[in-house]
Amino acid sequence: MFDSHVALLLDQAAALVNALTDGEARGRPYAAPRGAELPPAVDAAVSHTGGSLARTVDAAQAEYLAATARSMREVFQAVQDGRPDDAATTVNRLLRDSGARPRLDRTAGGGSEGEAASWQLHFHGAGDSFAAGHSAACATGLALAVAGSLTGRLGVCRAGRCDRVYVDTSRNAARQFCSTACQNRTKAAAFRARKGAEG
Repeated sequence: MFDSHVALLLDQAAALVNALTDGEARGRPYAAPRGAELPPAVDAAVSHTGGSLARTVDAAQAEYLAATARSMREVFQAVQDGRPDDAATTVNRLLRDSGARPRLDRTAGGGSEGEAASWQLHFHGAGDSFAAGHSAACATGLALAVAGSLTGRLGVCRAGRCDRVYVDTSRNAARQFCSTACQNRTKAAAFRARKGAEG
C-alpha cells in the first residue's frame, strides 16, 4: 500500500479532480465551479483531505489548480484505460510545469531543545505559491503511483453516468466506484434488470 504521505497526496489529487473538472457525478451532469465559486471549491477540496499547506487561494491560483486538475484527470483516465505510457507522459508534464523538486522541511514543534529534529519530505520550494506547491505535490504523488506496482489503485468510477476518480486503498484492490452511492446505484440497476428479464 501507499505510505501515509503519498496516500494523502493522491487523495488530494483525486479531490481536486472531482471538484474542479466537468463531467458526470453519481448519475448527473457535473459542471465544475467557475469564477468566484472556484477559490472556495479549491479550499474545500484540499481541506476535506487534510491539506496542510498554508494558503490564500486567489482567482489566479484557483485557475492554476483547475488546469492541474484537468491534467491529473488525464492520468487517472489513462491508467483506467490501460495506457501507462500516456499516464507517464502526462505526469512528466505535470512535474515539469509545477517545478516539482524534493526537499526536507522541519515540521512544527520538531527540533526544540532536547528533542530530535523532525523533518518531512515536501516536493515544492519553500517560496512557491500554494497552487504551484500543491500541484507539485500532487504530481509527485501520481508519479510515485504510476512508477510503482500500485498503478492499478488509481481508478475512474465504473458506474453509469459517473466519471469521478478515486484512489483504491482497499486491502484486496477490488474498488470500482467513487462512492458507496454509485456502488448502490449500480447494484440497484442490475437488480432491476434481472427482475425485468425474469418477468
